[in-house]
Amino acid sequence: MSIMQVVALALVALVLIVVIRQEKPELAMQISVAAGIIIVIFVLWKLVGVIKVLERLAQRAELNMVFLGALLKIIGIAYVAEFGTQVCRDAGENALAFKVELAGKVMILVLAAPIISTIFDTVTRLLP
Repeated sequence: MSIMQVVALALVALVLIVVIRQEKPELAMQISVAAGIIIVIFVLWKLVGVIKVLERLAQRAELNMVFLGALLKIIGIAYVAEFGTQVCRDAGENALAFKVELAGKVMILVLAAPIISTIFDTVTRLLP
């Protein structure tokens, strides 16, 4: 699936949503969520290749794979939280969207804490 197919899927879903929303708003929401999930699955499928390239680069650079894993998890959390936030906002639930966004940020901080600590330790050892 190329970007043109993704855009075409989104446009078809958009037309269906606009037409159906007046008669059955709950069905319009389901179409929106289904189209979003299909697009996210496509994107995740493409990300597998990118992750493999990053792993090879990290191995060649002799980086600690734990940090790469944490970085990939952080990126994943950011995307999933953003997707969840947008779905909530589309449904008109801004308060819930804020909470999903906040949860994503907290989870990112939790995963980033060991990396930040290691960077801090390295910098303090380098300083005279």
